[in-house]
Amino acid sequence: MRTTLSKYIIALAVFAGSTTVGAQQGRLTPKSTMKSGDVVAAADTTRANSTRANSTRADSTRADSTRADSTKPVADPTPSFVQTIEIQNMRAVDQRGINVFESPKNDGVPYTGFKLAWGAAFTQQFQGLGHSNTSTPVIRNGVNSNRLISIGHGFNNAAANLYLNAQLAQGIRVSLTSYLSSRHHQETWVKDGYLLIDDSPIKVAALQNIMKYVTIRAGHFEINYGDEHFRRTDNGNAIYNPFVGNLIMDAFTTQIGGEVYVRNGPWMVMGGMTGGEIRGQVTVPERRSPAFLGKVGFDQQVAEKVRLRVTGSFLTQSRSANNTLFTGDRAGSRYYQVMVNTAGTEKDSAWTGNVQPGFRSETKSWVLNPFVKVGGLEVRGNIERARGRAATEPENRKWEQYAGEALYRFVDDKLFLGGRYNTVTGQLLGMTNDVSVNRYQIGGGWFLTPTILLKGEWMTQKYLDFPTTDIRSGGKIKGFMIEGVVAF
Repeated sequence: MRTTLSKYIIALAVFAGSTTVGAQQGRLTPKSTMKSGDVVAAADTTRANSTRANSTRADSTRADSTRADSTKPVADPTPSFVQTIEIQNMRAVDQRGINVFESPKNDGVPYTGFKLAWGAAFTQQFQGLGHSNTSTPVIRNGVNSNRLISIGHGFNNAAANLYLNAQLAQGIRVSLTSYLSSRHHQETWVKDGYLLIDDSPIKVAALQNIMKYVTIRAGHFEINYGDEHFRRTDNGNAIYNPFVGNLIMDAFTTQIGGEVYVRNGPWMVMGGMTGGEIRGQVTVPERRSPAFLGKVGFDQQVAEKVRLRVTGSFLTQSRSANNTLFTGDRAGSRYYQVMVNTAGTEKDSAWTGNVQPGFRSETKSWVLNPFVKVGGLEVRGNIERARGRAATEPENRKWEQYAGEALYRFVDDKLFLGGRYNTVTGQLLGMTNDVSVNRYQIGGGWFLTPTILLKGEWMTQKYLDFPTTDIRSGGKIKGFMIEGVVAF
């Protein structure tokens, strides 16, 4: 117990110390310099006269209210902890981006010509998880492949994102996100890049009136299926996520195509078409078809302190060589090396703790996301159904996912506490019965500044009804996670 407690204290000290480094400092005005003639004059006077002269000058300085005192460093009266947003229709990557979903249509940012903005996000975790199972030993080459790898308490490798945004014209911007390092791809990897159009590049009154309501996104982008992808941890940026882990079935992927939005007041409708895969491909066209997605939503501040948002989304694809709706996260999960055998590696078993249904060929999925915010209290849900199959399967399998979450923010939103329950049920490839995975998360966090977050959670996860020869049979994961985040 004493050893475990000391590890908790060390982890908190390391994170609190590392995240406070580099806090914003007020700018200082340069000290005034003395001219050479003044030096000569001062040398020719007595010390008493010099003292009286200095006193006179000081009195004169105090009397002249229009002249700044240049002999003392003056702190900027309005220091800023965040980067000024000068590009239109862009979600901030720091705390200002929390509970922002689709890119804002009318954000009040004026167009002043071409702009270029860089940003970055970094995370580091201290993991204190344990795992166990009751699987029947399966011996392969003299080794029990159902024996779990031994894990202890320690730091995970850091992850980092790099952001590049450019304002190209009035209401038109381009965005590029790269993973500088991640669990699955240690090398630098481009996540996505796309063009967002919120105004007409052709100055025709009819087109400009249409673009008051329409947004067009085209390129290789994070598809807008559901609302959880707006707040999940995205590799190096975990500032939107109040917990450490994402949902068990993590509906997140990037695909090539386009989306068209129509927004009027609190209402939004979106329709899109993509290639349905994480990479562009032109081979074996008989195995590929377009993917279609759509979304309908209502989002309004219904009272002074009450916000209501409800959205429904769907995605359908009749055939694919490698559909990635639930396997598109190239970064990897936050729970390292849980429920894998002794041959598991950090890179090759990057999605430990998740469930991937294996709908590589055909997918039909929908999700409903309610969200209510009353003052500092936030309540949200995720109700999801998915059907699909792999290319070798004659019939579709189905999966269901439910998640409920309550969170409370206080002290000017600098602190928060919350809990989440997440459960999934369905049939995996090669199994004849349904299996289930349940997860509880309880956590909280502290925003030291809008760009620095320290958070932690306690989680438990159980695997139910898995075959006894599966390594996850009777599986349990339990423990704590601490995470530091910097995003700007």
